[in-house]
Amino acid sequence: MRKNIKLTAGIAATAALALGLSACGTSSDPSSSKDTAGAADKPLVVAASPTPHADILNYVKDNLAEKAGLKLEVKEFTDYVLPNTATQSGQVDANFFQHKPYLDDFNQKNKTTIVPVVDVHLEPLGLYSKSQKSVKDIKAGQTIAVPNDTTNGGRALQLLAENGLITIKPGVGTNAKLSDITDKKGLEFKELEAATVPRALNDVDAAVINGNYAIEAKLSPAKDALVLEKADGNPYANFLAVKEGNEKDARVQKLAKLLNSPEVKKYIEDTYKGSVIPAFGPAK
Repeated sequence: MRKNIKLTAGIAATAALALGLSACGTSSDPSSSKDTAGAADKPLVVAASPTPHADILNYVKDNLAEKAGLKLEVKEFTDYVLPNTATQSGQVDANFFQHKPYLDDFNQKNKTTIVPVVDVHLEPLGLYSKSQKSVKDIKAGQTIAVPNDTTNGGRALQLLAENGLITIKPGVGTNAKLSDITDKKGLEFKELEAATVPRALNDVDAAVINGNYAIEAKLSPAKDALVLEKADGNPYANFLAVKEGNEKDARVQKLAKLLNSPEVKKYIEDTYKGSVIPAFGPAK
């Protein structure tokens, strides 16, 4: 039985407050002086998006952690902000939900010091529609929903440009914004928080949806997406992350090794069948 712990509004407020204190330069942040050696016997608390991140962690918890001598506790978060603020404040020990471009942007904007530990998987971003059968069916006058956060928004616009739906300024890459579109080809765009985009699918003509949120919405990226990001050379691998200074925590190192194990690779491949792709090779 899964025993995930849902984040309450009170905990969220505490995490946000603690982040504010650390951002102001206080030296009394308890997580900054945590004795990781003394914490070796305590559960490692990891914040994660429900699917596939928490699912993968719970597979590790139920099948691999005990043998490795790791006590693992999973807290589910349904947004892209609180996992990092809770990690920064010490409310949780680690998180598993994001890719490097998002983390870099988050750290810069919020003065946080979260760092990646180990890549685990890739969730290809896809374009979905309830009313259109192919990209060719999307015409001028129609509306496409896209994520409103900086990195996933730019990533979405790149996907649309690569498939001929728009053109964007050369060189903007994944930092592309709506203002960087040089030819909308008559399309309209609706920016929404990434987690809410699937719920808008019935109200727009098409939507660019993150892989984890597509799976939660019972969509199969491998089957249902009109177009899907290419996996080769993709910089958006999702990883385990911690506050800087906690990378060598023995519990973190155990989890990192388990997340890159052959068992987890097989679990991802068998469970998600191409909708989520392992971002690591055979364990060394």
